[in-house]
Amino acid sequence: MLFSSIPGLGETKQKLIQAIQKDHLAHALLFHGKEGSPSLTLALAMATFINCDQPQEEDACGKCPSCLKMEKLVHPDLNFTIPLPAAPKKKTDKKEEEASDFTSLWRSFVLEKPYGNFQDWNAHLGINKPLSISKSAARNVVKTLSLKSFEGGYKMMLIWAPETLNLSSANALLKILEEPPEKTIFLMVSQQPESLLTTILSRTQKIHVRNFTDEEVQHFLVERSLASSIAAQQIAPLADGNMREAILLSQNVDDKNTLLFRDWLRNCYKADIQSLIDFSERISAASKEEQKSILLTGINVVREALLNRSQLTSLMRSGETDREFIVNFSNTVLNDEKIMEIYRLLNEGHYHIERNLNSRILFLDMAFSLARIIRAE
Repeated sequence: MLFSSIPGLGETKQKLIQAIQKDHLAHALLFHGKEGSPSLTLALAMATFINCDQPQEEDACGKCPSCLKMEKLVHPDLNFTIPLPAAPKKKTDKKEEEASDFTSLWRSFVLEKPYGNFQDWNAHLGINKPLSISKSAARNVVKTLSLKSFEGGYKMMLIWAPETLNLSSANALLKILEEPPEKTIFLMVSQQPESLLTTILSRTQKIHVRNFTDEEVQHFLVERSLASSIAAQQIAPLADGNMREAILLSQNVDDKNTLLFRDWLRNCYKADIQSLIDFSERISAASKEEQKSILLTGINVVREALLNRSQLTSLMRSGETDREFIVNFSNTVLNDEKIMEIYRLLNEGHYHIERNLNSRILFLDMAFSLARIIRAE
């Protein structure tokens, strides 16, 4: 990963490069930004630059053996710690073998979806289980970093989603974070720094990574041949700086969540109590990320409805079938006031899911609130 492969953010890149060149780099860095920001890609670009054999003024050379290994994420001095499903108790060698398998999956995930989120990683694993960084994984960090660098440069440990560290696993890292071996750098990448334990947070240098501008999103989509110039201009405002969302929009991904949300709204409008109860039971069995995804889809549908009512249909991203529903619903059932009420309700729901409120009760309560809003005269 090179700095040049990341569109824009010149000011952040420059600060990182200057810190490296002036040897002002902290041993533990926390790259934090919203979903779809280049937090992970910037961390990887920085790692590439640090161990580049022939670094240039503004980027790694991209040609030396170190850069070529980094391009494939197989550099022996770059290690990864990632949230994984809890494993049953097995022999140590078996656990290490499984960890290696997950590392291969992680590499393929990052190369395919460098702007992916927690839900994408879960899907890439092909499982539907809670993910976390375990105490054994934290101990493995200490063990790995106690070894000397393979190629004589910096030894780096990239920890993705450190907010999934529990108290035990975080405590296992405290000493090495405080006093790391020589030429060791921790690169932490988080979308939820506020969820990090204070003991970890206080030992890092924070690097806030902003989301992309509309111009940067457009440039990326056109340069990568993901969208035409006109399409990129339409996608960028909808993505709102989220590159993951922009890529999905450019691919015109069929989103089953839109159909699910549509049926939910219709049952709310009909006040079909049994269907609403069934939905809340079904959604409560889904993962936390899936529940959040449904509400984020709903927020997008509400935004589409608002664009339709504002006669900005050229900016609408929905497909033909979905658009027909949105247009009919927004024109015949909703008004601007109702749209804003629904928007606030969905955002509050997303907030409460993040804080582990009982999802069955939450979705049923939201359904009754939606019915009241939609059916109001």
